[in-house]
Amino acid sequence: MTSVAENPSPTAKPLLDDEARWRAVVGRDPEADGAFVYSVKTTGVYCRPSCPSRTALRKNVEFYATPRDAEAAGYRPCKRCRPTDGSLAERHAALVARACRIIEEFEAIPTLDELAAASGISGYHFHRLFKSQTGLTPKGYAAAHRARRVRDELSRSPTVAAAVYRAGFNSSGRFYETSNDALGMTPKAFRAGGSGESIRFAVGESRLGPILVASSEKGVCAILFGEDPDMLARELQDRFPNARIIGGDAEFERIIAEVVGFLESPTLGIDLPLDIRGTAFQRRVWEALRRIPAGSTASYREIAERIGQPKSVRAVAQACGANPIAVAIPCHRVIRTDGSLSGYRWGVERKAELLRRERMERSASASHAEGGKKKP
Repeated sequence: MTSVAENPSPTAKPLLDDEARWRAVVGRDPEADGAFVYSVKTTGVYCRPSCPSRTALRKNVEFYATPRDAEAAGYRPCKRCRPTDGSLAERHAALVARACRIIEEFEAIPTLDELAAASGISGYHFHRLFKSQTGLTPKGYAAAHRARRVRDELSRSPTVAAAVYRAGFNSSGRFYETSNDALGMTPKAFRAGGSGESIRFAVGESRLGPILVASSEKGVCAILFGEDPDMLARELQDRFPNARIIGGDAEFERIIAEVVGFLESPTLGIDLPLDIRGTAFQRRVWEALRRIPAGSTASYREIAERIGQPKSVRAVAQACGANPIAVAIPCHRVIRTDGSLSGYRWGVERKAELLRRERMERSASASHAEGGKKKP
């Protein structure tokens, strides 16, 4: 018995006939989940299209619009794909979000085995799933979260040692082994607002107007657009109020040239070390942005889902707005769900031009590659 879908998932593929449904079942298409379920006469169960179980014979398969329809016909839900639960992507996102909360709430960093056991899957599967959703390994996420706690504690604790222990480190020695990676400077310099740190910078001209590039000893820590070079320099000073701001030398001009060159040819990418400073959540968002290919876009909601926190759309938008490293962390590739550009820290016009340039170059590269294939 086949029925018409009553309330298909808004993200599922439109499947108009039984043949299309059958192809989705054979291909275990996750995008068809929510559009229909299928039952198997010989087993008495019904499944979602992406069920990993062995494919039944076509003659034994029937399609239903909803789990309710399948159960009304006498079938029970498959225990393997759990068609009455949310989609596989939703379950994975919820699982990773729960693991993130465990990491954030416990004083000691949970082991991989502990996190996997709490999630009900193997350590290997959990590790792969967590990294695919957040862009970080569980250990990397825990380190980023702990770094944020250290930053918070350093701003209010009476001593560095007190901040280290309040942030959950069992010994100051263990913290100091990774303090430069976590803070971008020594804890003492961080407490002093970057005092003693040297930041080199230079301002160049690009098709998008003046652009400032700044770098610490670790890597590029700021790429800023603007209309006035002096205003850009003051913005950098405000970001590092107690650091020593130094004009770039001839060698530093190479970095400026690479950034400007990327604006001209986005598909080349930027091969520069970055000094990324932000909260654990911001770093997860920024890492997800760096995986968006040039010429492509993603919505704020899609980024929220990719980092395992589908309800954090507003927070994702805020993290994009707080991004201090333009183009290298491509927040310009994030748009609204309806396809509109929304805001951009450095102006919507620049965002539109960046996307236009990337799409144009991607199209040109695709045409060139296609032309090469046609040659005898």
